[in-house]
Amino acid sequence: MAIKLIALDMDGTLLNKDNQVSEQNKSAIAKARELGVEVVLSTGRHISTCKPIADELLLSSYLITVNGSEIWTTEGELVERQPLGLESIKRLIELHKEHQTGLWMTSTEQVWREEIPDQLEEILWLKFGFNLKDETHRDLIWKELEKDPQFELSNSSPTNIEVNAIGINKATALEKVCNRLGITLEEVMTVGDSLNDIKMIKEAGLGIAMENAQPAVKKAADWVTGHHDQSGVAQAIEKWVLQ
Repeated sequence: MAIKLIALDMDGTLLNKDNQVSEQNKSAIAKARELGVEVVLSTGRHISTCKPIADELLLSSYLITVNGSEIWTTEGELVERQPLGLESIKRLIELHKEHQTGLWMTSTEQVWREEIPDQLEEILWLKFGFNLKDETHRDLIWKELEKDPQFELSNSSPTNIEVNAIGINKATALEKVCNRLGITLEEVMTVGDSLNDIKMIKEAGLGIAMENAQPAVKKAADWVTGHHDQSGVAQAIEKWVLQ
């Protein structure tokens, strides 16, 4: 199978514990691109903290941000945006207050952490996040959210819940990027570590989990690469693209 596109999650995948891209990862990405393979960042992050990494890697196609809520060109042009409705945000804030969780809220302009702005209706929302370390409590909130058909649920670490509008995920966004590039998901290699990566790992021709990935992600993957602190992305690219 010839890989024509590599889609990389950022936190826990491309980035090490210091939030940096290792030289080994940079080199492997550069070599893949020299072979004509597109490299796309596919992240739960906001564009403001995704684009600098894309620029550092000299990427030149698309960026999938906020779990697929937005698709951008690497030049900074918005291609598509799927917001989370105001009533949905209000419902999620109520849940946060009821269960006294940590929270973050991603708008088109910024990320609000442990703070709820006054004028909710004046802001276009993309994602809501719950932070809570207690697994039983977290499962309770997850099950409550699952009953609501307007929400797409995932996580970016074992201690959080991420909520997007239903149908918004990295796999759906990646398929749209593939259509724009004239390739299929069968020609894509995806790499990730968390529940927000599972759908793109399952849908891709080659889905790869990090050594540090959550168990469900490893189970969904075709192959498990090295740890994010040991340039696992480079290991995957070297094995499946460069050899």
